[in-house]
Amino acid sequence: MNKGVYCLLIDLKEPKKIKIGCLGHMSFKRGYYCYVGSALNNLEKRVERHLKNPKDKKTRWHIDYFLKHAKIIDVMKILTNKKTECLVNNRVRKLSDEIITNFGSSDCRCKGHLHYFKKRPSLRLLDYKA
Repeated sequence: MNKGVYCLLIDLKEPKKIKIGCLGHMSFKRGYYCYVGSALNNLEKRVERHLKNPKDKKTRWHIDYFLKHAKIIDVMKILTNKKTECLVNNRVRKLSDEIITNFGSSDCRCKGHLHYFKKRPSLRLLDYKA
């Protein structure tokens, strides 16, 4: 199986104002962010795409704009045939210090799929058994 949900742990070294596609300019604090996404066709390729140098890929999703300024430092993958992205996202939201409203959630009812942490979280805390 190569379907599932992924969490990207991202380090933003300094506060930045970043243009995020149609969301416009948004201010981001220095710290750690966790982005929750899904790939119902090819999880490995989706994660590989996110790990590529931003200069080597087309800017397509909100996270692509953010990753031009920040670095992925860890990845967690959950293999599943079920649509559990929002369940995992809700768990991350409860552990985070702040949610980035409307980020990466245009196709669901979540407030956002990017979460801010003042201190580096362990992705093991976010583990979800599908």
